Amino acid sequence: MKNLSKAALVAAGATVAMPRAVHAAPRADASNPAAMIAQIQAGWEEFKGTIEANLGKKADDTVVQSKLDAINADLNKLVKAVDEQATQIAAARLGGGGNSLAPEATEHAQVFNTWFRKGDRAIDANMRELEVKAGLTTQSDPDGGYIVPSTMEAGIDRVLGTVSAVRSAARVISIGGSEYKKLVSMGGATSGWVGEEEARPETATPVLREIAINTGEIYANPYATQTLLDDALVDIAAWLADEVSIEFGEQEGAAFILGNGVKKPRGILAYDAIANASYGQGKSSAWGKVGFVITGKAGGFADAAPADALIDLYYALRSGYRNGASFLLSDAVMGTIRKWKDGEGNYLWAPPTGDMPATFIGKPVLTDDNMPAVAANAFPIAFGNFQRAYTIIDRQSIRILRDPYTNKPFVGFYTTKRVGGGITNFEAIKLLKVSAS
Repeated sequence: MKNLSKAALVAAGATVAMPRAVHAAPRADASNPAAMIAQIQAGWEEFKGTIEANLGKKADDTVVQSKLDAINADLNKLVKAVDEQATQIAAARLGGGGNSLAPEATEHAQVFNTWFRKGDRAIDANMRELEVKAGLTTQSDPDGGYIVPSTMEAGIDRVLGTVSAVRSAARVISIGGSEYKKLVSMGGATSGWVGEEEARPETATPVLREIAINTGEIYANPYATQTLLDDALVDIAAWLADEVSIEFGEQEGAAFILGNGVKKPRGILAYDAIANASYGQGKSSAWGKVGFVITGKAGGFADAAPADALIDLYYALRSGYRNGASFLLSDAVMGTIRKWKDGEGNYLWAPPTGDMPATFIGKPVLTDDNMPAVAANAFPIAFGNFQRAYTIIDRQSIRILRDPYTNKPFVGFYTTKRVGGGITNFEAIKLLKVSAS
């Protein structure tokens, strides 16, 4: 395998035209997945053609590299747009498509909509009663306000799932309390072979460890004019989901990768990491840590056969977890590995086709810019079965406190949600470390 360096992409006075299909795609054809995939494939061919056309030429490579970076950025936008559509479709299927709300929930949603738009104090007295009848309450919350209808909460969750790569890939559980606990077997059970009439002595029992994930509170405080709220044509649920997702999505996305676990989720990079060669099969000694493999170079990927590090990362994950596993990395790192080829000159990255996402060495690729850049001792790439590796805990009920006084003439909607997260299966995820040894 070989890496195509910048020096190999030089063109003396070269001018590289931007592909029109890629440049226009993120907005123009967002409603047509087939057209978007066709544009991705056209852009990918343009990307490859630019590289091939400039191999071996000698000159300053900044012109060619800037064109490649622009094409690469547009490809990333298109791939993300296709992934978001797939996530939204999957979420809609999970949430059901019919009007299956109970009468109490429907009544609560109607009254909530009136309160949201008008702030009618006449309904305050029976809003709590409606919440109970609709089965929405779990415990009293100190922040006050009212619980959003389940349909509105589902809409917010769907939008969040398209913003955070980890949320879209991880296991998500809703709970009624403030903490989630899980017992994990570390092994240690023994057995033996016996004859028909031989004694059965006692065998060792398995060792159990407890994993506990606490929830922290995340908030958003979007503002709207009363004129907007008075407009009956405005979809309040969609408006709130869009506004809240900006803040919730950014805060959650960062915490799921980098969070320290204090009043927030604990991110996948916040755990101790050990060399995968030392990880072994002993759960009890390595549990609580994440195994890693190295790039083979102190400040980046190896000069020769850089993709070998990702192949090592692939096989560091046990075979039982590789089915359903994905790569997680930033757009910048994606721009690097997208240029890699195998020994026969075939690119290792493949654009999405049909209902298949973009892949690298045959596995889906998730991009999240909260993942670090390539630097000494950094962990820029994770590979894992995130459904089994990482668990996100959503405390039931998103609450809203309506505030028409603080910032007149705007009405504020102080929206809070309790969320936690952490690794619950340390064998189901591996990291790539930028290191020579």
